[in-house]
Amino acid sequence: MARYQRPPDPRKSQQAIRDRPPAKGEGSSEPVPWLWLGLGVLVTIIGLAIAGVLLAIFLFRQPLQVLLPTPTIIRLTAAPGAAATSTPRLPTATPIPTFTPPSTPDLSIAPETITVGYYAEVANTENIGVSLRGGPSTDNIRLELVPEGVAILVIGGPEEGSGFIWWQVRLENGTEGWVAGDFLVPGVAPN
Repeated sequence: MARYQRPPDPRKSQQAIRDRPPAKGEGSSEPVPWLWLGLGVLVTIIGLAIAGVLLAIFLFRQPLQVLLPTPTIIRLTAAPGAAATSTPRLPTATPIPTFTPPSTPDLSIAPETITVGYYAEVANTENIGVSLRGGPSTDNIRLELVPEGVAILVIGGPEEGSGFIWWQVRLENGTEGWVAGDFLVPGVAPN
């Protein structure tokens, strides 16, 4: 059977190392490593010399030349003039006439003929209505069929086309187009 042995005390082994006599070449009278010290000083001196050269290159080099435009010199060549004279008096300005707006037409009274700016009424269609077209001709597309008796605002015309006299009109819903004048009579504004 194995016997139990007590492990050595680590404190005692450290103490033994401290207490042993120094080996040859060890101790307080160790020689200074002059070779390594000398190499360190030499590398330091070379590094400082290189830094000094680089610093001198950057500090004492010629500055960059900036191209600035040449200033223009203006020389006044006018001869000295006579003494200043007073400004002549200007005539008094005439007042600007005030704007008088044109009179608004009375749309509650029908004019004698179909007139731009007044209303007209669809008539003479035998209760069929009149075609509102995209232009002053029967060749233009029909936009809408306007029933007889409807009041429409005349905004342009007259123009001739396809054997009719055409008037440009605007319906109450805002639709604009052209109507043959044969189917219009002067009218009043709708209520």
